[in-house]
Amino acid sequence: MEIINIAIVIAYLIAMLAFGWWGKSRTKNSSDYLVAGRRLGPFLYTGTMAAVVLGGASTVGGVGLGYKFGVSGAWLVIAIGIGVLLLSLLFAPRLQRLKIFTVSQMLTLRYGSKNATNASAIVMLAYTLMLCATSTGAYATIFVVLFDWERWLAIAVGGVIVLVYSTIGGMWSITLADQVQFVIKTIGVFALMLPFALSAAGGFDGISAGIPERAREAFFSWGGIGAQTIITYFVVYTLGLLIGQDIWQRVFTAKTPKVARWGGSTAGIYCVLYGVAGALIGMSARVALPGIDIENLGKDVIYAEVAMNLLPVVVGGIVLAAAVAAMMSTASGALIAAATVARNDVTPFVAGWFGKKIEVNSGRNPEHDVAANRYWVLGLGVVAIILAIVVDDVVAALTIAYDILVGGLLVSILGGLLWKRGNGVGAALSMAAGTIVTLTTMIVLEVESDEKFGGVYANEPIYYGLLCSLVVYLVVSLLTPATRPEVSRHWADRVSGRVDVEGIPADQQ
Repeated sequence: MEIINIAIVIAYLIAMLAFGWWGKSRTKNSSDYLVAGRRLGPFLYTGTMAAVVLGGASTVGGVGLGYKFGVSGAWLVIAIGIGVLLLSLLFAPRLQRLKIFTVSQMLTLRYGSKNATNASAIVMLAYTLMLCATSTGAYATIFVVLFDWERWLAIAVGGVIVLVYSTIGGMWSITLADQVQFVIKTIGVFALMLPFALSAAGGFDGISAGIPERAREAFFSWGGIGAQTIITYFVVYTLGLLIGQDIWQRVFTAKTPKVARWGGSTAGIYCVLYGVAGALIGMSARVALPGIDIENLGKDVIYAEVAMNLLPVVVGGIVLAAAVAAMMSTASGALIAAATVARNDVTPFVAGWFGKKIEVNSGRNPEHDVAANRYWVLGLGVVAIILAIVVDDVVAALTIAYDILVGGLLVSILGGLLWKRGNGVGAALSMAAGTIVTLTTMIVLEVESDEKFGGVYANEPIYYGLLCSLVVYLVVSLLTPATRPEVSRHWADRVSGRVDVEGIPADQQ
């Protein structure tokens, strides 16, 4: 049984490398490498969007939450799905028409000032790099169980596989790999894991009967996990998804604004259903596999326990491959996002300190542009693997980056899309104020907390950062001159699709 499951996972990993070479044949310029040529239709776009947002936390973590808290364990993934829905319905068509590569380029176009974008690029790079490192460490846990490897070796091998197919073909390879991962996750969770787990538990009646009466009400309550936790999921994941570079970069791959809106909306609905399915699988496991010591082993072991003990041989291998697929899709998406921000935004910014001007992805030499992007993906991929191996708590670093992303940058980014009076001075000071307040609150709470990273994992830093950022953005924008008319006109032309400047960075247009 174990050998067959291992063989299925190995076959999947080999297939991912093959898709890297396939994607290479479709990569001719930077647009192909970074945003799949902006040519994805509804099917490919929906699959790749769902794949990038549904990682290990959604798949393995969602099942574990269902085991521990019952139906309310679905809220984590539901919050992610709602974030995708809001992004797709409210902003995706406009973002697709901009024909850019990064969030910072959108800020430059909107405000006409690099002061409002340089800080965002640094934060976005930290966020995407830590997200990649976290995902790299996560799928290594599956390899440790399957192959009995040391953790560092599992991270290195898994990381190299993602690094190879991402580097070779860029977004085309990642899109093709994501599509396979999307199919595997769909089959593994909905068609195999859910029905087998429900059957093992005796159906919904069996679950109800198997839960002690004193815990039954909370187990079947949508508020069982706690209102504060549910709010946290929406603040961190829903708001974070609205502005994350890894998610926006998938929006840029859509062929048309219509694909970006409705393909993304379909992915959001899929995520909500995925969250409910994961919670039901965990609830079934609570009855079919009682007594698992999740306090010591952690709730994430439930997914593997279901795969190894409740499913037939081949089915168990497919389900384990689905878990690896979920984690790899998030890692590869974060990796190319980090490389895109590093080359397009951070490098020119840092070069400016030394009086140098660097031109990137100009389109004048497509082969050079693609090669340079490959070097960035390769280099940052190596950094992410090393971080996943040597850093004890990458999640803490990711949490800090996520808090700054939401607490510091959300207002300026969404304000630029929603409020015409917002200007570059207001955006720059808003980012600075939100970031400083978020970090300061985090440090104060850390000092006062009795637990390690107690301040890092608290909710207050985001709340205070958001409030301060909003106040500064509104007040400063109203007290200072509006954005220059020529900048506003160019922005309006780009958003409406009247001007199509393909792939040229905002500061070179």
